[in-house]
Amino acid sequence: MTAPTFHFSGPSLELFAAAQDAAAQIPPAFALEATVAVNPFLGQAGEHRALTAARMAKVAGLRIFPDRTAIAKRINTGGITEADLDAAAASHGLSPAALRSGAYREAPPARALPNVVDLAQDATGIGWAEFVADRIGAWAAVHFDKGQAFWPAPDSGAYTAWKAFASRDLTPGIAGVPGFAARVAALPDEPRLAFLRCCDALGVSAEAAPLYFHRLLATLEGWGQYARHLGWLAERDGGQDNTLFEMLVIRLAWEVALFDQFKAQVAADWEAALSDYARPLTASDDDLTDAALQDASDRAAERALAAKVTPAASDETDRPAIQAAFCIDVRSEVLRRALERADSGIRTIGFAGFFGLATAHRGHASDVVEARAPVLLKPAIVTASADAAGETAERIRRRGVRAWGRFKMAAVSAFAFVEAAGPLYIGKLLKDSLTGHKAVGSDPAPTLDLPLADRIAAAAQILRAMSLTDGFARLVLIAGHGAHVTNAPHASALQCGACGGHAGDVNARLLAALLNDAEVRAGLVAEGLEIPEDTLFLAGLHDTVSDEVTIFGDAPSHAHGADIARLRSALAVAGQAARGERAARLPRGGNGADLARRGADWSELRPEWGLAGCNAFIAAPRHSTAGSDLGGRVFLHDYDWKADRNFATLELIMTAPVVVASWISLQYYGSSVAPEAFGAGNKLLHNVTGGIGVVEGNGGMLRVGLPLQSVHDGDALRHTPERLSVVMAAPRQAIKVVLDRHDGLRALFDNGWLALLRMDDAGQIVDRYEGGSWRPLDAAEQQDARVA
Repeated sequence: MTAPTFHFSGPSLELFAAAQDAAAQIPPAFALEATVAVNPFLGQAGEHRALTAARMAKVAGLRIFPDRTAIAKRINTGGITEADLDAAAASHGLSPAALRSGAYREAPPARALPNVVDLAQDATGIGWAEFVADRIGAWAAVHFDKGQAFWPAPDSGAYTAWKAFASRDLTPGIAGVPGFAARVAALPDEPRLAFLRCCDALGVSAEAAPLYFHRLLATLEGWGQYARHLGWLAERDGGQDNTLFEMLVIRLAWEVALFDQFKAQVAADWEAALSDYARPLTASDDDLTDAALQDASDRAAERALAAKVTPAASDETDRPAIQAAFCIDVRSEVLRRALERADSGIRTIGFAGFFGLATAHRGHASDVVEARAPVLLKPAIVTASADAAGETAERIRRRGVRAWGRFKMAAVSAFAFVEAAGPLYIGKLLKDSLTGHKAVGSDPAPTLDLPLADRIAAAAQILRAMSLTDGFARLVLIAGHGAHVTNAPHASALQCGACGGHAGDVNARLLAALLNDAEVRAGLVAEGLEIPEDTLFLAGLHDTVSDEVTIFGDAPSHAHGADIARLRSALAVAGQAARGERAARLPRGGNGADLARRGADWSELRPEWGLAGCNAFIAAPRHSTAGSDLGGRVFLHDYDWKADRNFATLELIMTAPVVVASWISLQYYGSSVAPEAFGAGNKLLHNVTGGIGVVEGNGGMLRVGLPLQSVHDGDALRHTPERLSVVMAAPRQAIKVVLDRHDGLRALFDNGWLALLRMDDAGQIVDRYEGGSWRPLDAAEQQDARVA
């Protein structure tokens, strides 16, 4: 059937454009099966933080900066210096005196502009906002379900599905909106026509529409963000998805229904609200004060980082006994430091954990294709872990497990099952809690089916991006990372962010096999890359809960037996040291001996801290940071600009790993300062819905972001809200050229979302990018920080 063609006028097109703009303001949220850290301010990256503060106050009633009391406390203790305050005040057009006084003045509360639902709630005393959220949530949980429901909803567009649901929903009529179902049934079947009809009924002008639509989408909370992720992925891949627009139409339909029902009580206030929505968005003095105070706090963190980074003596001319490449994830920094101390013959390398192989991977005995790559990239390589001999048996076993699980949850058997078999599970629960860490399972080795020329090109590109072009050791470990946890809906959030919410084992094994391939090695010679014949690449997996490293036996070599034994010994010593360090930061961490048990404990709220505390990204040769204890807070990417052809690797690092790290950092920031909008709430109240995300309690809006327990220890925040300091060891002009090529990247620095610093060849952080130019850091202040 041919889709109908509609012709819209100029005013209508302005409303559609406003809806598109509002949708772009919403951050995407990905499903639990492969949680991807997202910058909650992704839609506002093109505007300054002060303006975003004004925006989020109006559309969601949010403060996006920490309480001023926390800043004032740091000023009082000297953590934030007079120089920090002066520089921040100048950057925001404020007087230093006004900024200092602002730190001790309570900020006004953030109040969202009212929508019709809010006005009806105020006029009647009935909780219409919660009611609307409940009804939309009840529908969305069924419509977006990814296999959890026994009776899935029919496959159709969001608006069509909601119209079928709401036109039969008698609940609104009982609650006080008679005729709601009939109103919905009378709406046009075409969502764009319904959109225009709703806008006309509400009197929405082109001037008021952008902020008003953003306000409505913000009320959809996690369901709106989940719908946005569908559009975001479609746009990344060159397509289009209208789900979020249709969600906006649904929310508008609720506005119209309540406006019609309570018009006499809300009409005058609604006209005033539309005027407020139409006013140009500007940052108030308080917004500028908050942004400047946060800037001062961020500058203090930058100074502390510069003082902490201590280069180590470089012995790059000597061939190391072993090299070990880990993900740049901040949790790897602790183990890398411990490993280098455990054996001075080991050098570690930092590289993005998907190891340059963006794959669409099918696991053993599975038909599910997993995107083992950063969400910024569309996987271009198809891989699989196949074992013809054992696959049939494994498929039968898994189907049996699924059938048993569905039987336990089915309506006709669930209660009888609990009555009859429930007590038998007490022993299992106790066993699971007390037996400690379980061994990491392993699929058969994954296979990479690419022509030889493509394999050679991929290997050359990856080695150059790792700055690993010569000086190969006899043994090179490629270690991905993952987290073994139990009974944790957000388990994928602890996996490798560079692997799409999956562990990094597949990518590590693929790269090790690629670099062990004799044909690939022969082809690399023509690329100017010669791997010694005695070099063996091993794949491993670093469990960030237990700090144990599993070494895969994909490439057995008797000649390297002693080298592998040496590596295992060093990993054991390093793991013990890393556990001891991390235990001091974890509640009930003890001496580190029980950290492995935490991952197997079904009642454990904090098996590890994840990336809490992350505050910097450094791309530099390892010797520039090897003398520093960075506390598991820094993303470390190896980079040698002198070996970088045309600074192609610099551009790759700044446009991919830096952006991924910024998403992680800002997700932790948002979950810390605005948990009501960008946090997943309390783990103790979570119920998984649709296999997509969690709700608190038995329904309502989807909660996205990080759970409270991931950023808070019960007494205080364990993640300090501050922007990511990005440190690049490269010439000023080379960095500037990359920024000039990528407007979106430059905007993150120009608008204060990230800080950009430069490290010189001696390993000292010497320059700060600000206002489009480089300024030297104050050496005296760095010295003061070292003394402190």
